[in-house]
Amino acid sequence: MIHFIEVAKQYSTWAGDRVILFPTSLSIPTNRGVAVLGRNGSGKSTLLRMIAGVETPDHGRIIRTVSVSWPLGFSGGMSVHMTGRQNARFIARINHVDEDDLIAFVEDFSELGPYMDEPVATYSSGMFGRLSFGISLGIDFDFYLIDEGTSTGDQWFQEKCAQAFAERRRKSSGLLLVSHNAQSVEQYCDIGMVLYRGHLVPFTDLDEAVRFYVHG
Repeated sequence: MIHFIEVAKQYSTWAGDRVILFPTSLSIPTNRGVAVLGRNGSGKSTLLRMIAGVETPDHGRIIRTVSVSWPLGFSGGMSVHMTGRQNARFIARINHVDEDDLIAFVEDFSELGPYMDEPVATYSSGMFGRLSFGISLGIDFDFYLIDEGTSTGDQWFQEKCAQAFAERRRKSSGLLLVSHNAQSVEQYCDIGMVLYRGHLVPFTDLDEAVRFYVHG
């Protein structure tokens, strides 16, 4: 489970404070496919980063009882001054996985060829996406976090990501997918939550979550 204990988050903007999440206490099951629906700008990506632990809430605590991935494709942990290979090796070390196995997977998945040994700063956005998705998918977690907004690359690469993720999904206990597209969550999710005006509203039925999101 992932437990929220009075978790709250807001940002200061030129227009005043923007509340992402009012104080919230709830538990997210990690053996299910969980959709988090929300309009553009509602704070879905911020919520995902807090669950992953790459961003901290202003108040409260998030407790994780399983291993949780960083948001799929998230590149905040990579150094643009290091090569793709060096980044993969570093991330393997801090996640206690076999370095050679991860590098072999990333090389095969990303198809970067000789660019694996070039600084990431020289990559195009598509190449950067291939590297970050390859590293994300090359490590096994109990629970995966996916931000649909990070989808990158051409149609062929997106399909390759979907196939690779489907394989990981069969091995993992669950996932959480944030999206603004009600139809796209049906492939992976069976329950839903809606981030609505700073409130994270849980539903035990995905259809109910979709109806609230569309008509709420």
